[in-house]
Amino acid sequence: MPPSRSSVSSAADALAALSFEDALAELERIVKGLEGGQQKLEDAIVAYERGTRLRQHCEAKLQEAETRVQAIVTAADGSVGLRADALPEPEPAASAGRGRKPVETGDEIPF
Repeated sequence: MPPSRSSVSSAADALAALSFEDALAELERIVKGLEGGQQKLEDAIVAYERGTRLRQHCEAKLQEAETRVQAIVTAADGSVGLRADALPEPEPAASAGRGRKPVETGDEIPF
């Protein structure tokens, strides 16, 4: 009997909540267990499936970290910041008039 949909989604949620380090540690335990060759076939298959999901999770976490690190640059003066092309697009400022053009009286500073 296949696992229920709710148990599959809760397992995926639990995996998504794992840190890179915790996922890697669990993956290493699984690999050692599989290399030992002492598991029953069905248990080994389940462990292998879990290991595959853990590997994918770790790869995604590493890609996320790499993207964040690549966005960091060091300026000539030694200050650290984000690359301009890595910054999110600025959102247009909401106008106070809610789409209406302000009335110009001539007394206002044009900026």
